[in-house]
Amino acid sequence: MRSVNKVILIGHLTRDPELRQTANGHPVATFSIATNRYWTTSEGQKQESTEFHDLVAWGRLAEICHENLTKGCAIYVEGRLHTRNWDSPEGGKRYKTEVVVSELNILMRKNGTSAEGPTGGVEFDKELDSSTEDFGSEMDLDLDSGGLPGEEDKK
Repeated sequence: MRSVNKVILIGHLTRDPELRQTANGHPVATFSIATNRYWTTSEGQKQESTEFHDLVAWGRLAEICHENLTKGCAIYVEGRLHTRNWDSPEGGKRYKTEVVVSELNILMRKNGTSAEGPTGGVEFDKELDSSTEDFGSEMDLDLDSGGLPGEEDKK
């Protein structure tokens, strides 16, 4: 039986993307978005819940994210869930689940303007960033061995 690992999110960036290079020289961008859920209780009270999602983009898509996205932008992303693990300096096992982005569409800039023009409103997908498929397993090994490049300083 086939399985499916697909994530679709629309949310606002909580920070500017950080662009790094793997040991093999592949660009990787990390950033986060927030999604909100609204509902009304049976008593008529309005409620809100916010979820935060960590995202990773590879190759040319990573560079595009770094060049065009800023904190507050509204984006649409498609991708897959990936959980990586590493050993912490204290000797414990650490885990992090992220969305590996395969498609991205900028919906609105931070200043509230729609994403029209040379970079906005354009869907950045697998055709533009074939590295998510071509190098995925190699890059996953790089990540699993100890986190993203430069992350060791944050622990």
